[in-house]
Amino acid sequence: MSARLPSSAIATVAPGRWAVGVSGGGDSVALLELLRGRADLELIVAHLDHETRAGASAADAAFVQQLAARASLRCVVARRSEMEAGLGELPANRSARYRAARLAFFRRVVVDEKLDGVVLAHHADDQAETVVQRLLRGSGPAGLLGMRADGTVSGVRIVRPLLAVRREALREILRERRVAWREDASNESRDQQRNRVRALIAAHPAITATAIELAATSAALVAWLRACGPELDEAFDVRALHRLPPPVAREAARRWLAACVPPGEEISAAAADRLIEMATDAASPSRQNFPGGVLVRRRGGKISLSR
Repeated sequence: MSARLPSSAIATVAPGRWAVGVSGGGDSVALLELLRGRADLELIVAHLDHETRAGASAADAAFVQQLAARASLRCVVARRSEMEAGLGELPANRSARYRAARLAFFRRVVVDEKLDGVVLAHHADDQAETVVQRLLRGSGPAGLLGMRADGTVSGVRIVRPLLAVRREALREILRERRVAWREDASNESRDQQRNRVRALIAAHPAITATAIELAATSAALVAWLRACGPELDEAFDVRALHRLPPPVAREAARRWLAACVPPGEEISAAAADRLIEMATDAASPSRQNFPGGVLVRRRGGKISLSR
C-alpha cells in the first residue's frame, strides 16, 4: 500500500454541498480542517451524541459545536436516543444499533439540507482494522472488501476520501496547525474487538499494508464473480442457482440477501450457503430465518421473502 498525502486525498471530493461527520476525535477534526481549505465546498458539520461514557459524549458534542462556530460553519447535532426512536425494531448488536442511528442521522441531515452526501474520516488504519475484524469473523471476499471510498447506502451518498491516508499523517496536520481534538477514553478498552485488533496492528505494523492489499484483491475477485453470475430477482426461480460454480452461486445468493437486510448487516458465507441449499435441495426447510430478521420461503419452485 502506498500512503497518500491528505491534501491530494481531499481533492477527490467533488465540489458541492456536503455534510461532514465530526465526532470531535483527531481523524474527523483533521478531515474538517482539510475540507475547510476547499473554496468550492459548502460544508455543514454533523455530530451524533451517542449518549455514552457517563456524559463525556455530551462534552464531545459541545466541543464540536464550538469547533464549527470558530470555523463559521453550521452545526447539526442530534442524540442517539432521538434517532433510535424513529427506527422501529433495532438490531440486538450494539455496534449495529449505533451504525443504524448514525446512518439515519446522516440521511436526515442530507435530505433536510439538500446536500450531495456526507464525508467521513475513515482512513487507511481504519480500513485495515475493518478487514482484519471481518477476517476473524470468517467473512468471504465480499466482506473483505472493506469500506468503500464512494458509495450509496439507503439513498445516502457516503464519501471516504482518506482511505489511503495513515492515521499519523492526520495527527501531524493537527499538531502543525495547533488544532485541538478530543480523545475517546473508551478506545483504550480491550473489551471491544476493534480495540484489540488496533493493538495487534500497532504491534505488527506490516499488517496494515497486507490487509489493504487483501481488500483490493477481494474487490477484484468479487467484481469477477458478479460478472459471471446472475442478479437474482426479488422472487427468483430455484433453478437460477443450479449448476453454477459454488463461488459464483454464493456471491449471487449473498447479494440477494444483502438487498433484503438493513444497511450494514453483514451476510456470511454460511448464510449464503443456506440460501443455496434452499434452492437446490427440496428436502431442506422451506421457511428459514436469515440475518437481519429476514424470513425466506420456498414455494412453487420460487424463493422469496416471507412478508
